[in-house]
Amino acid sequence: MSGHGAPAPAPVDCSDLRVAVVAASWHTQVMDGLIAGAQRALADYHVAEHRLVRVPGAFELAVVADALARQHYDVVVALGVVIRGGTPHFDYVCQAVTEGLVRVALDRSLPVGFGVLTCDGDQQALDRAGLEGSKEDKGYEATSAALLTARTLKELGTTAP
Repeated sequence: MSGHGAPAPAPVDCSDLRVAVVAASWHTQVMDGLIAGAQRALADYHVAEHRLVRVPGAFELAVVADALARQHYDVVVALGVVIRGGTPHFDYVCQAVTEGLVRVALDRSLPVGFGVLTCDGDQQALDRAGLEGSKEDKGYEATSAALLTARTLKELGTTAP
């Protein structure tokens, strides 16, 4: 599993941060786990309120993440699932989603949690979804990483434009 060597969560107070979560709708069971993991992280980091926005699929995550960034959120967490099929579509979608979310982060100087699973099959996605029996909780991890990055940027005196 890719989680080997991951740092243990060390929640800090992020109650002053405005957080939005944008989540795709494909693969309902996996998405439910990712969203629940993000919500657990938000609770652990003392974020009482957040906005959850649903989009049709992973491809739409970047444009909505950018719109949320323009609404002065301190953190945007993007959650989605792309599962390899029998065509190159998987590669195009994964590349577009990744590049789009990186653009949002860099263009807006905004932490964007990357909770987009790119898996070879359903079982890999379930193993990473934070569900009962899952080996990893990528929704929690992506949210935690984004919150800690936002906290670091605030400590450096850097804020989004």
